Amino acid sequence: MSIKKPFTDLEINTADKGFYEGNSVAIALLSKGIMVALVLWALVWPANANGTLGSLNWRILEDFNQFYIIIVGLFAFFLFIIALLPKTGRRIMGAEGQKPEFSNFSWFSMMFGAGLGVGLMVFATAEPLGLWGSNPVILSGEVASNSEGSLQSGFRYTFLHYGFHAWAIYVVTGLSLAYYAYTRDMPLTIRTALTPLFGRFMNGIMGDIVDVLGVVATILGVSVTIGFGVSQFVDGVYAITGMGWIMDLTGDAPVPSVVGLLAGLVVIMGLSIISAVSGVGKGVKYLSNLNLVMSVILLLTFVVFGSFMFAMTTYATALVDYILYFVSLSFGAFGPLSASEFAAALPADAAPYADALRGGATNAWGSFDGFKSGLTGEAANLSDDVLQSVYAAGEQGRQFGWQAGWTTFYWAWWIAFSPFVGLFLARISKGRSVREFIVGCVFIPALVCFAWMTILGGTAIDLEMSGAADGAIIGATNTAKLFVTLEAMLSSGAFLGFITIMSVVLIMTFLVTSADSGILVMNTIMSGGSEETTIKHRIVWGLILTLVIGTLLIAGTSGDANPMEALQNAMIIGALPFTMVMGLMCIALAKALYRDGLREKHGVLGE
Repeated sequence: MSIKKPFTDLEINTADKGFYEGNSVAIALLSKGIMVALVLWALVWPANANGTLGSLNWRILEDFNQFYIIIVGLFAFFLFIIALLPKTGRRIMGAEGQKPEFSNFSWFSMMFGAGLGVGLMVFATAEPLGLWGSNPVILSGEVASNSEGSLQSGFRYTFLHYGFHAWAIYVVTGLSLAYYAYTRDMPLTIRTALTPLFGRFMNGIMGDIVDVLGVVATILGVSVTIGFGVSQFVDGVYAITGMGWIMDLTGDAPVPSVVGLLAGLVVIMGLSIISAVSGVGKGVKYLSNLNLVMSVILLLTFVVFGSFMFAMTTYATALVDYILYFVSLSFGAFGPLSASEFAAALPADAAPYADALRGGATNAWGSFDGFKSGLTGEAANLSDDVLQSVYAAGEQGRQFGWQAGWTTFYWAWWIAFSPFVGLFLARISKGRSVREFIVGCVFIPALVCFAWMTILGGTAIDLEMSGAADGAIIGATNTAKLFVTLEAMLSSGAFLGFITIMSVVLIMTFLVTSADSGILVMNTIMSGGSEETTIKHRIVWGLILTLVIGTLLIAGTSGDANPMEALQNAMIIGALPFTMVMGLMCIALAKALYRDGLREKHGVLGE
């Protein structure tokens, strides 16, 4: 049997001289053209940009919600199988006898900081509290929101959004890139992952397009992360200094103003560019180690002063619950409920009022009482029994709306982030085995996320359940919930001031780590996989990233919109093409591992 060597002759044309020396001109110009067009659109026509992005985003969710849910479930099971198989799991990503470049501590610190640091700070309290009040079990009427009965299901979905599925998204991209780069000595760039399927076709425009999709997804994914983080950073600065000019104080709760967001963005991105210029071995590594140390201090504060026993009990029961529901969480996808389907499911007495009833009955953020109280005209005179049947008829619509607004948003966010984090994980994982990579980058970070969410989020919920917070945490904005929780837990004093200041510094360093890592990764793709990129291009992409975030924040404030809305819509749209690329990555990696097994058996692999 003749076994061919794998295709490794990947050619990425880079400029020999000029401004783009060492970079692919095609990838750079295509990527910059898309980003500049987005910036100008959002800056010149902000309302049009926000409205169009919102409409396109909702159309994508209607058509591709089930696709997003199912493919992410497949990513997780694909990695589990690879890790469990002896031959594939033991493969070293590097030469025989290759030792890991970084210590386990630094490896985990960089992985943790780049992969999720900002998200954990923003959503440590906001996520469990939000899901305690709204999740699919509550929507089905099985338990009441914000009750002891909704605690288990709330943490089930918290674990879903920050657990094995989420980290599997990163690892699909990271493992594909690391495997080819370190076992086949190929460029550390996105197109490399598709060479087992398309071979030399990745050398031309097709490969350029794949890399551009990776760059665009990276920019949008990092932009959403930085946007959330900057908002929390401004909230923290306000909690420390009381500076009113950075906040909008006209609503029920203070929220960061556009001026405050832009000022925070300039500070964060300025520091990020400085760190990116210093490279992975210096700036990113040292900041990541500092992040981990401060994270441990914050966590210990909640352990000592928070509801630790409540949190640990919740951790144990929620982890078992998450595992028991793992398959249904992986593949339980919902589609939109059409007007005709809703009308067909109504009782006869309610059928004439289908149009008036549909909006409230399918509202994922409402309740039966809210649905009933919102009715007007003759529909409001229907009996409670009929209205209960109407509300039940709208459940699929509510489940779809909730899943699209929560889980699918998260999957798109993680997918958009995956070219950046995946390539970064590959960059720091040379010399590790496939099994070590999967266990180290899927299971261990997920378990740490679970502990973080239950200790911080569990404390916030316990303070609300006991009445100590008196609704203050629930009433705060998502990015302010951490600081309100600290105030409710520690009351006042010097220690509260110290922890609040440290939290703001931690948010800042997490943001800088995420942004500078993203800048380095974009330049790696631009340079055809080179780990050493020029300083001027790191600065240019740092400035482009700043402009994208800033203009989309401005566009998001048009009308009564949330400043983050345009960023989130653009990210979900940009993530869809790369989701399809990731599906092809799985097929390509499965083929490569199988063929390399045959090559090893026939003595071809080591030639």
